[in-house]
Amino acid sequence: MTAKIQRALLSVSDKSGLIPFARVLAGAGVELLSTGGTAKALREAGLTVKDLSEHTGFPEMLDGRVKTLHPKVHGGLLFIRGNAAHESAAQAHGITPIDLVVVNLYPFEQTVAKPGVSLHEAIENIDIGGPSMLRSAAKNHESVTVLVDPLDYSEVAGQIESGGGTTLELRRRLAAKVFARTAAYDSAIAGHLHREFSGATTALPPALMISAPLVQPLRYGENPHQRAALYGRFPEFFRQIHGKELSYNNILDLTAAANLLAEFEGAAPTLAILKHTNPCGVGQGTTLRDAWEKAFATDTQAPFGGIIAVNQPLDAACAEAIAEIFSEVIIAPDFTTEALEVLQKKKNLRLLKILQPAAPGGIWDLRGVGAGSFLLQERDLKATAQSDLRIVTRRSPTETELRAMLFGWRVVKHVKSNAIVYTGMDRTLGVGAGQMSRVDSSRIAIWKAGEAKLSLSGSVVCSDAFFPFPDGLIAAADAGATAAIQPGGSVRDAEVIAAADARGLAMAFTGARHFRH
Repeated sequence: MTAKIQRALLSVSDKSGLIPFARVLAGAGVELLSTGGTAKALREAGLTVKDLSEHTGFPEMLDGRVKTLHPKVHGGLLFIRGNAAHESAAQAHGITPIDLVVVNLYPFEQTVAKPGVSLHEAIENIDIGGPSMLRSAAKNHESVTVLVDPLDYSEVAGQIESGGGTTLELRRRLAAKVFARTAAYDSAIAGHLHREFSGATTALPPALMISAPLVQPLRYGENPHQRAALYGRFPEFFRQIHGKELSYNNILDLTAAANLLAEFEGAAPTLAILKHTNPCGVGQGTTLRDAWEKAFATDTQAPFGGIIAVNQPLDAACAEAIAEIFSEVIIAPDFTTEALEVLQKKKNLRLLKILQPAAPGGIWDLRGVGAGSFLLQERDLKATAQSDLRIVTRRSPTETELRAMLFGWRVVKHVKSNAIVYTGMDRTLGVGAGQMSRVDSSRIAIWKAGEAKLSLSGSVVCSDAFFPFPDGLIAAADAGATAAIQPGGSVRDAEVIAAADARGLAMAFTGARHFRH
């Protein structure tokens, strides 16, 4: 069913594409109603426009806060065409049909994104009439066409030019888009006002409102039988410059890599290799090539098909080393021309630029737990400095051990629990991740170091949570570790400290646990 369009109401903040679209309407004999700046722009383009106040017989008032909130507007949108009672009421009250609404909203999101925006300015950018018209038109989409996005102008214009109206299938799609947009708009307003009125940017919201635009459908999810798509602000943080389309697992891995590399922002050249969101090697050096050699040496098997992340522009020397193995994704702040020449020879290798120095995700982590329920928590952004450490053993760490502690603590924070990482002062030596027992994680890390022919003599063992018993620490000492860093807080801390003292280990407590499930 095609709905003929005789009268259109246009009121937009974003005027991109407006004039060409309005010319199509005028050319089809559609009467144009408009207000304020939109009417001015249309007239300046030479189009005939009827002021909405003339159409309603009621002036704009209250500094423009009331202009479209009128029965002749909403009656013209909402009355059901062909319904005798509705038709009679409309005729009795002088209500004429409005067949097309073109509205995009006051730029609330852009306004509150500006640094230092005042509460008054934010509130003045809350659109009232716009969402009301959009919702009225979308509800009555059987007869009314509604446009909230300039990207849809061309399709609507094409149907009007060919048939004078729009199809029901198109109107339904546009109506659904409207309700998605008004939901997102209200979500943004609610979130901002909650933060303003609570006085805290980290206050937990009383209701969880999620609105994120579709970025791209994905071929599948974690497995081929699962459907998946990417939503949200991902393009603000990453730009793909080469290679195959990203997969669901690629995106999980590369965001985990970016979060890890954020720990080393501004540090010496650092390179991390991840697999299934777990670091399998992290190195730091005078050059990225040096950092690569240290990271890769941690585990020469796991990096195949992995994710590589660097904290500095990737140069040719490092690119040539990386190119010797198969990798899925490389992320970097930038790539030199020479590095691109090397890496782009691999047509499927995905190369991404990190567009913002901070890791993506904002301050919150969100996880679905089934049954329509979600868990929300602050992201683990806690950093640990040397001044935060509490030395609990008789022997204090050497300068080398202290540097290894602080390096390893930044890495173990990003390893799935139970997490054990053996480190030197600028490299990982063995990683044990995701085991049910902390001792098992330690055994795996020791085994990995042995497989890589790396000595753990003089290393530091890093544990994301406390050692519940001395056995984990004793295993580390037996493997060659001379120092340990852990949160502390076990009821058996005294036993663990005694075991460290008996073996001459230095141990620091951080007072902060970094579980990662």
